[in-house]
Amino acid sequence: MTATPLLITFGLYLLVMVGIGVWAWWRTRSFDDYILGGRSLGSVVTALSAGASDMSGWLLMGLPGALYVGGASEAWIAIGLVIGAWANWKYVAGPLRVYTERTKNALTLPDYFTHRFEDRAKLLRVFSATVILVFFAIYCASGIVAGARLFESVFALPYAEAIWWGAAATILYTLIGGFLAVSWTDTVQATLMIFALLLVPVMVVLGSGGLDASLALIEQVDPAKTDWFKGGALGLVGIVSLLAWGLGYVGQPHILARFMAADSLKTIPMARRIGMTWMVLCLGGAMAVGFFANAYFAVHPEHVGPVATNSERVFIQLSTVLFNPWVAGVLLSAILAAIMSTLSCQLLVCSSALTEDFYKGFVRPAAGQGELVWFGRAMVAAVALLAIWIARDPDSKVLGLVAYAWAGFGAAFGPVVILSLFWSRITRNGALAGMVAGAATVILWKELVVAGGHSTLYEIVPGFIAAGIAIVAVSRLDAAPSEDMRERHEGVRETLRQEGY
Repeated sequence: MTATPLLITFGLYLLVMVGIGVWAWWRTRSFDDYILGGRSLGSVVTALSAGASDMSGWLLMGLPGALYVGGASEAWIAIGLVIGAWANWKYVAGPLRVYTERTKNALTLPDYFTHRFEDRAKLLRVFSATVILVFFAIYCASGIVAGARLFESVFALPYAEAIWWGAAATILYTLIGGFLAVSWTDTVQATLMIFALLLVPVMVVLGSGGLDASLALIEQVDPAKTDWFKGGALGLVGIVSLLAWGLGYVGQPHILARFMAADSLKTIPMARRIGMTWMVLCLGGAMAVGFFANAYFAVHPEHVGPVATNSERVFIQLSTVLFNPWVAGVLLSAILAAIMSTLSCQLLVCSSALTEDFYKGFVRPAAGQGELVWFGRAMVAAVALLAIWIARDPDSKVLGLVAYAWAGFGAAFGPVVILSLFWSRITRNGALAGMVAGAATVILWKELVVAGGHSTLYEIVPGFIAAGIAIVAVSRLDAAPSEDMRERHEGVRETLRQEGY
């Protein structure tokens, strides 16, 4: 394929993203602006930014690759994600938006936990910020691996060089523009992603002889790929593990940050409708690409080479063989968009944890706004370099890295977030016990049980259960929350009732 059109389309796309970063630079006057955009996001930007920050490179690489190898049974992941995302928008977004404003205008998740539970010892701040840094370093690494795969495949660059090209532009616009840059670039990127994921599967099916012919071909290649249960081999544990991805939503700091940044409670319902429509269409398109690729490569085996060595290249390969170089350049920019949108959010959340929760919380409580913004920018660069170091292994799998980080956040933060919003009896010690139990269970289950071959159950399930039990047990044994905490909780619940929540 001609490299020039690709270089031009990629170059133009990257210039637009950095241009948005420069625009956001001029709009960023305080650390609140840098971290949450001054809580100014409308419905469309809130929805598409939340969606794009969630659907990273795994949407266009990991998920199509999983459907290509495993067939229809891998679609349970998408079903779990849709249910989880809808519940997150419906039951968590509104209450969290109100609660963070009432808890000293909390800017970050650790900030919210600290003020929600009146944690004067700042144990929650330290532990939650540490969890964010550990698991986001892994999550950011997945984005950098995906970016490296893209530049490696398209421009035939060695992996070690492709890593830097894939990460450079994202680091630049996040570093200079902060939350506003990330949110507005997310909106552009979400638009590009849905265009690509609606167009490519249609062309794949047409290139395979139509829908009926495609399904017949897949049946011929491997009948198991059309079976949602793999003839019973998937089993209950397998289905529960795939559906359990949906549990992770309530604990993802980069998604919860979008809810905090909405301009008002009234923005949320419309944002939910826009966000869920976008998500369903994108997930459906990504799954169709991976699934029907089996039919396309059965008809055109001469094109299967790169996919045979790495299934996560299936979208890249189909885009390059089905379209002329100019259109392919736009479609491959969508992969870059998916990677950049999530990576930028994660870098910003890590930066905010280091700046707000460590630097301002412990080192420089009296730091001015300008100082905090510049320290935040330095931390974006530092976390990015750490993620690049983690991603240096060329055999890394995007979906594998995402799965581990997703489980870590979901189990450590999910039960605490839910119960902090809906249960007035939860205490500081209960929340801390839940975080520790959730994070520790995920790590131990992954390293000892799954790695030891004792069970294939996804680590988020035991982690979530352990965290929930720990929170309730310790809170019940602990002294009751203060009168102020209970009154604040009732005030939030009353506001939500008045608004129809």
